[in-house]
Amino acid sequence: MILTTWNINGVKARLESALTYLRQHSPDVVCLQEIKSVDDAFPTPDFQDLGYNVATNGQKGFNGVAILSKSPLEDVVRGLPGDDSDQHARWIEASVPLGNRMMRVVSLYLPNGNPIGTEKFAYKLAWMTRMRRRAEQLLEDEMPLVLAGDFNVIPESVDAKRPAAWVNDALFQSESRAAWRTLVNEGFTDATRACHPGPGVYTFWDYQAGAFQKDDGIRIDHILLSSQAADLLVSSGIDRATRAQEKPSDHVPVWIKLAA
Repeated sequence: MILTTWNINGVKARLESALTYLRQHSPDVVCLQEIKSVDDAFPTPDFQDLGYNVATNGQKGFNGVAILSKSPLEDVVRGLPGDDSDQHARWIEASVPLGNRMMRVVSLYLPNGNPIGTEKFAYKLAWMTRMRRRAEQLLEDEMPLVLAGDFNVIPESVDAKRPAAWVNDALFQSESRAAWRTLVNEGFTDATRACHPGPGVYTFWDYQAGAFQKDDGIRIDHILLSSQAADLLVSSGIDRATRAQEKPSDHVPVWIKLAA
């Protein structure tokens, strides 16, 4: 099984790029973030024509997440539990077949949190606490679990070309990174780092100042695997070529291959 996560930065703006990517790579499951579309306006028929079942948790103009699967999606949950007042569309989860069992898949778009010292940063940290609590609940089911998406966290200095440029950014604050480590320590494997431990592994390049041409990137799009899923990990990769296309997303697809 191939599972891919991609912050698409507007599904309507990148629709043709997304469809081309799916035709070329044909992943079995796709987690999308920042679809920037309400559910009714999501181009579901275009993805169905490629054989995908579609579940979305959309929002007008910003945020929004989706899961696409060649197999039926079961037990879909929209929204991160723990705060009924939070109306941001940042979380969707569903079960998909994996061989002769089921796997739980989450597509998530963690808050950016900037500027630090504001309610936006407090919201980011509170969201991460809720995410960890939900992850703990899902781990209790003991089925393979995948948390995939734009975490908006640079875990370590090696995950940035120029770490010093991010010291005042919410993505690289000690609180954000500590919350990441607390989540990972629940028993998750960082799939990209398990396969690519060295430097120069990035998933995001800003649109400004020729960042992509300079390879001035950061790694903020992650796939975390429970122990049951990590046991099935075959390989992982990052498809940088999409960032060089015309009108690209500033993020690129990250993928894993699991043994069914």
